[in-house]
Amino acid sequence: MIELPTIEANLVRKTGKPNWLRVKLPTGPEYAKVRKIVDEQKLHTICESGNCPNMGECWGEGTATFMILGNVCTRGCSFCAVATGRPSEYDTDEPRRVAEAIAAMGVKHAVITSVNRDELKDRGAEIWYQTVVLVKQLSPSTTIETLIPDVKSNWDALARMVEPRQEVVSHNMETVARLYRRVRPQAKYERSLEQIKRTKEMGHRTKSGIMVGLGETQDEMFEAIDHLVENGLDVLTVGQYLQPTKLHLEVAEYIHPDIFAMYKEEGERRGIKYVESGPLVRSSYHSERHVHV
Repeated sequence: MIELPTIEANLVRKTGKPNWLRVKLPTGPEYAKVRKIVDEQKLHTICESGNCPNMGECWGEGTATFMILGNVCTRGCSFCAVATGRPSEYDTDEPRRVAEAIAAMGVKHAVITSVNRDELKDRGAEIWYQTVVLVKQLSPSTTIETLIPDVKSNWDALARMVEPRQEVVSHNMETVARLYRRVRPQAKYERSLEQIKRTKEMGHRTKSGIMVGLGETQDEMFEAIDHLVENGLDVLTVGQYLQPTKLHLEVAEYIHPDIFAMYKEEGERRGIKYVESGPLVRSSYHSERHVHV
């Protein structure tokens, strides 16, 4: 294990973003191609709605994370840039448009996520099911990762979402147990762990993500990793929290890249099969790398 001081001794205080968090502006022909397809098909991407810092890199490589069931979420998480409110009725033609866009882009690995739709009895499960089925029909060689929301213990909805046998099923923990009420006020730490456990029991490759820099301690991170291992997690992403607007939680600290390297090593030592950890890592970042690990 890498020998490092505590997180508190290795962070950069809030005096502006450090150099390792700088990203290039999105440019290039592949970026323009993805931009055109997304606009023409009237689709939503978490890349845009979530203010992802890697949008330029990923779109420049011809990939994007599609967001289904609209772009208004019924949750009000204090870290997330996606709009919160009462969503309009969902678009039943959306699965076709997403599948056609993925086929037009020719992507080898597609990532699909969604907003929370707590007002729907099935949490949007049928749209999830149809989207994955159509992507597989139009792009049979494309592998699929679905980043699904908290179903609030509606396990029938979860079963329908994962029924098409996508290659990876992800559900983000986002933070450590102590910070849950502050970061995810409408979610429950144990419930999200159970969702991951049930997904694993259904025979899927499981994945989750955690943000750091919200005030968590190193020991709390190790505890969260242990809980994820106990509940059958295969893949973990760890990335720096970045405040999307002044209305959201402030960054408590900027974590040094050496700490991210330590989390990767320690996570895999504790039983996670693959850990992608770095300041700019997000849920779907380099997701093609761990489809078959």
